[in-house]
Amino acid sequence: MIQTIVSFGRMIKFSHTVFALPFALSAVILAGQNIQLKAWDIFWIVIAMIGARSSAMGFNRVIDASFDAKNPRTSNREIPSGKISKNHSIIFVCCFSALFVLSSLMLGNVCFAFSIPVLFILFFYSFTKRFTQFSHIYLGFAISLAPLGAWIAATKQFDWPILFLSLALLTHISGFDILYACQDQEFDASEGLFSIPSTYGIHKALNISRLLHVLSFACFIAIFYLFTMGYIYLFATAIIGILLFIEHQMVNVNNLSRIPIAFFHMNSSVSLVLLAGIAADTLLS
Repeated sequence: MIQTIVSFGRMIKFSHTVFALPFALSAVILAGQNIQLKAWDIFWIVIAMIGARSSAMGFNRVIDASFDAKNPRTSNREIPSGKISKNHSIIFVCCFSALFVLSSLMLGNVCFAFSIPVLFILFFYSFTKRFTQFSHIYLGFAISLAPLGAWIAATKQFDWPILFLSLALLTHISGFDILYACQDQEFDASEGLFSIPSTYGIHKALNISRLLHVLSFACFIAIFYLFTMGYIYLFATAIIGILLFIEHQMVNVNNLSRIPIAFFHMNSSVSLVLLAGIAADTLLS
């Protein structure tokens, strides 16, 4: 049973939850500037995040299993290698989808009403590489719903400033997903799959990724003004800027070998530094 749990965790790359969850928790902390947060709501927000991401990643692995089996980089993934069957993966997706819907229900009628449409948006990403090179942008959009959803779950209303945190996540995710896709440029082109690297080449893809991360950094600066943050947050934002700069210095047209390091370590650090900066700034102020 333990081995099965570990296999499912690897299949959905559970460790990568660190990319989006800190953004959602940051939205909750920002919401706490004006309302009294409820521990029960925070609990269900975290459970909803786990449910949404696990079901979406599981769905992606099921849909892309045939391509993963052909790609040398992904052929050892759990479904192509036979460690987990497709039927068990489908059951996994259904269970975590139900968990997400249940969590949304516990967070109120508005969240519950949007739960199925949100699942549709998350699942639809798995088909985008089949018809558009902008699948990276769509992925960023889908994941950027996390802080927006967390804000609405905590406050029970929509407020436009939170869109800048979602936009920061959208451009952040899109930018590093383009970097990650550079590893599969030749495979995507040979299989008729669309991506920015396979369509425009590595050099232009890296430039587009840099531009997206500049926009992401601009959104982090905007949050400083929109939520009247203090100098602790500003210091955290400066660290994020340095991390993004280092990430793009690590990867170039002639050396893509450090993409996995840049992908996980740098991007998880950005999310955690953001959360730490917002939490420390809010608590101390």
